[in-house]
Amino acid sequence: MGVRIYLIGFMGSGKTYRGRQLSEKLGLPFFDLDEQIVNHVGKSVAEIFAEQGEESFRLIEKNTLQLITQSHQSFIMSCGGGTPCYFENMAYMKQQGVVVWINTPTAILFNRLIKEKEKRPLIKDLSNNQLLDFINKKLADRKLFYQQSHRVLQEEDLSLDAIILKIFNPS
Repeated sequence: MGVRIYLIGFMGSGKTYRGRQLSEKLGLPFFDLDEQIVNHVGKSVAEIFAEQGEESFRLIEKNTLQLITQSHQSFIMSCGGGTPCYFENMAYMKQQGVVVWINTPTAILFNRLIKEKEKRPLIKDLSNNQLLDFINKKLADRKLFYQQSHRVLQEEDLSLDAIILKIFNPS
């Protein structure tokens, strides 16, 4: 029996970073859902949003999520920040594996995202004040979905072994 681990959380929460670490440590394949979409469609997430709109992107995202899930017994997947919020994706992921919310404090998200603005189309044109408002509003909208996860990682400085323990041995 395989294990599928879906990492969810806000942009900048460390899903891809932690996902790669977990993949290496556990010897499981790693998928970054956004990267998979970009490779499949041949366009960046920003281009898909701009040319086809968010709804079209979310449909591609749902289909890619299900395709990877159905074709792999075990993996670690870093999901987009909005993935759990559309098309019953959260319920689907919960049925298929373990959903882990990386619940990073707002101040840490803000500090990380300031440095990454250029790489992130949704926030690249925002002032710092607008960025903080954006994080707070989006987090408030998404928390309802994020809170449905099986596990929550709150501690910012958890070791890899502590994360693995938390995922496989819920307290």
